[in-house]
Amino acid sequence: MIREFEILKSHKLKAESSFARPVQVLPEHIKLDDPAISALTDFNKVSLVVARPTLLLEVANSKMIRYGVRALIVLNSNDQVAGLLTASDILGEKPMRFLQSMGGTHADIMVRDVMTPQHELEVMKIEDVQNADIGQIVATLKKASRQHGLVVSDGPDGKQTVCGIFSLTQIGKLLGTPLDHVLAEIEAVVVRSV
Repeated sequence: MIREFEILKSHKLKAESSFARPVQVLPEHIKLDDPAISALTDFNKVSLVVARPTLLLEVANSKMIRYGVRALIVLNSNDQVAGLLTASDILGEKPMRFLQSMGGTHADIMVRDVMTPQHELEVMKIEDVQNADIGQIVATLKKASRQHGLVVSDGPDGKQTVCGIFSLTQIGKLLGTPLDHVLAEIEAVVVRSV
């Protein structure tokens, strides 16, 4: 006997509808010797905020403000990582240097003009992060003179997947200490151990 299934009533999608976004709950407070994973923005738990290379820089900046992030992963037309755009890229010297070399106006600058391209990005492997503490992440980012650190996992086919990001700004907030104090403390420890 074939069971008959009742049909659910359909409704029209209302204008200006949004969609559910996962939310990652980070701890309220961390210490430098806590596991690094506790300060990782995990892209398996939170929606990735992205931009395309041809997006105007002003629009990308507005997107960062709207989503409360300081970095956007830049994706090409095949949804592969093309680069990373940070608030420092937008607000720092890169736009002026671009205009000096290429001409035009600030309104003409696109993400691709100031982002860090994929081939220049250094990443941390998730296996290393899982065995590290927050102090190691801060020291790593400080040594590389970076505010953000991408974390990748390796697939069975050898391809990498960006699975998270560290932000020194976020780590500073979670530590509850001004970031310059934390960086000075890390630098003192690194100098003593060399």
